[in-house]
Formats: sequence, C-alpha cells, structure tokens
Amino acid sequence: MTTTGSEPRTTHHLPAEQATATQVLSRDTPPVLRVEPGDRVVVESLDARGHLERQATPGAVTPYRFPDRQGHALTGPIEVAGAVPGDVLAVRFESLEPADWGWTAAARRNDEFARLLGLEGTDPAWLLWDLDRDAGTATDQYGHVVRLAPFLGVVGLPPAEPGEHSTTPPRAAGGGNIDCRELTAGSTLFLPVTVPGALLHLGDGHAAQGDGEVGGTAIECGMTTTITVDLVRDAPLDSIHALTPTARITFGFDADLNRATAEALGAMLTWLQQLHGLERKAALALASSVVDLRVTQIANQTWGVHAVLGLDAVGAA
Repeated sequence: MTTTGSEPRTTHHLPAEQATATQVLSRDTPPVLRVEPGDRVVVESLDARGHLERQATPGAVTPYRFPDRQGHALTGPIEVAGAVPGDVLAVRFESLEPADWGWTAAARRNDEFARLLGLEGTDPAWLLWDLDRDAGTATDQYGHVVRLAPFLGVVGLPPAEPGEHSTTPPRAAGGGNIDCRELTAGSTLFLPVTVPGALLHLGDGHAAQGDGEVGGTAIECGMTTTITVDLVRDAPLDSIHALTPTARITFGFDADLNRATAEALGAMLTWLQQLHGLERKAALALASSVVDLRVTQIANQTWGVHAVLGLDAVGAA
C-alpha cells in the first residue's frame, strides 16, 4: 500500500479537555485539531462515561465531562488535510497507555443479554480496577488480576448524513464503536473516509477486554494514545479492515448476526482473492482452513464480527 505521508512530520498533542470533547458523531462538529497526512498525534481521552474523578466505591456517582451524558466521551474531531470521500484513512496505533484506574459494570439496565441470562432487574455488578502499567496488570477490589492489553473501543468518522448520530452502534460507514481487542499497539486500522477532512474521533479506552465484551463493558479507563494518521491510495479493500503485527482483519456490523458474519467473511474472501489469485469459491474453501471468525462485541445494539487471517497462515509451495 502507498501512503501520501512518509515519516511523521509533526507531532501534535490533544488533551482531554472540555474544548476537545464531544459525545456525538457529526460532520458539523468543528475540528479541534488539523493535521497533515503522516503526522503523529498524542491523544488523551477519558473513560467511556467521561468520569472526571475516580470512583471511591463501586457505583459511586462522580462528576462527568457531560452531565447530560448521551454517548461516549470522545476526543476530537481531528481533521486530516486533503481527505475526501473515496480516500482511505490509515490510523496506526503507536502506543496506548491506560490511566491508573478503571471500572467494569455488568448486568446494567436495558441489557438484553442480562435478561436472557436471568439477571434482568438486578443491580449491576461493579469492579473497580487498579491499573499497573509497569507490571502490565489490572487488579480489582476482590484481588482478581488480569493482563493489560489496552486498545480504544471507539475509533471512527461521522456518517455522511447531517445531524448528530449516536456513538453507541458501530457502523460499516465510518466505524466508531468497533470494540475490537485486536487493535493494540502496532496495529493499523483502515477507515474509508465518509466526510471531507475525515473528522476522526477517538476514545472509550479499554485496558483489557474479551471477544464479545459479554458484560457490556470492558475495563473502562482513560487512555493516552499515540497515533500516526495517513491517507492510503491503494488499500486492498474499500471497507473497514486492519493489519496487526500477526494478522489481517476484516469487519462486519449488523443487527443480524448472519449478515454481520457474511460482511466480515465476504471482505476477507476479497482479500484472499487479491493475495492468492483465487476465484471466490476457491477463496471460501481456503478460508475454511485458515480464517477465524470472532464475535467482536454483543453490547451495542449491533452485532460486530471480525474475520482473522494470520499473516503466516498461507504459505507458498
């Protein structure tokens, strides 16, 4: 793939402040920063709810960035000079540094899976986490210890349609609340540009999460993320996809699990065809041996599925 930038030319710093925060996706939100393709940006973000203070006890109410909370507390938008619909924005995650605390809440109100599990109407369970970046671990109030694998849940562009749009559902056009735990440091996410300037939004830091985000939240935390943004001229796909240090990834988003799966798998078949010169049925046959399908998340009104192809999964004779 060819990019319009080369080495990062300028490093920008974008703090998590009231002036740089938004909780909706809109093409009409004025950008808080303008960068050139190839620039590096160090972006601070609060946790998804926008807590301004650490919770002293599970479920304690603390001040929020937005008292009338409507969606994720995001930082942005970032305008990328020259980006227009038809381009592909490459967002490379150089580093992700979680804050020193986080939280998880499960069985919240209006959680369809909590109802199916027989937990409807119960009070949510809260875990409060101490995050140790040096040790690479998170420890909750019960003494459970898990490994840190930080990433951002929300990385996306606003829909092309005017008006304010919810940050909750991920979208095939623009991405957003993708919640893919594979997008750790060293990964690059490719987003087809939806609006002039791209208007990139970031936030919803996760210190760790399992595939599915089965309880509705991960280890939610503030994050300092260093990214490099660029425009790609010859991306292999015109849909959202990613490269990690170990794999190629394609995505599907739909209220219907079958359609989300078909979207993710169909994009991966296209990639396999390009890589190995296959007709589509042969690509499906090869995929059956080497492609993993994973439920990205079940928490956000829309099923997310991602297809994973290891970089060394298919060799040459």
